[in-house]
Order: sequence, then C-alpha cells, then structure tokens
Amino acid sequence: MKECIDKAGIGIEQITKIFLHQANEKMDEAITKALYRLYGITDIPADIMPMSINKLGNSSVATIPTLFDLVKNRLLGNHELHTGDIVLFASVGAGMNINAVCYKI
Repeated sequence: MKECIDKAGIGIEQITKIFLHQANEKMDEAITKALYRLYGITDIPADIMPMSINKLGNSSVATIPTLFDLVKNRLLGNHELHTGDIVLFASVGAGMNINAVCYKI
C-alpha cells in the first residue's frame, strides 16, 4: 500500500478513504495503523476506513466493490465521496493477489 501511494506521487494525507478487503476488522485496523506509522503518523483520521464486515460478513472478492458502492451511494453511515477525492483500494488474502491502487474520484 505504501509503495502504491509513493509511486502515485501523493502524500498519505491526500488519501480520503481506504477500501480494504474485509476478512477481519481487527486485522484491517492493524494494517491501517501500520501503514500510517510508516509515514510517522500515529493519529489516523477517524473516517478513513469504512467497514461493512459487521453487517455483510466476508464476501470474498466482492467486499471492496460492495463497500465502494455503499460509500458512493451514501448508504454507510457518515462516509461519502466527492469529486477529486483520492482513495486507496487494497486487498490481500487467500485466493487473492496482493494488490493496491490509488484512484482519483
């Protein structure tokens, strides 16, 4: 994820949402904390990582697109996206490749 952000030539503070594959909420929180620590940041933005696992469970490869759709359509709490936002999509897990992409809305 860090390599992706760095290759995109942006700062982590420009990322408005992180969409992670959600197999385990605690693991995703730890991954996000570790990512921010790589940039020397200990205070993670409160709404940076929307979660749907508590409502939908682990839906395998559909997790990220489903989560993105929920946020895009303002169906997941106070999470929303705006034109110009930069989001990070990332996944890792059994049966998946490790990957990340930065995307400007």
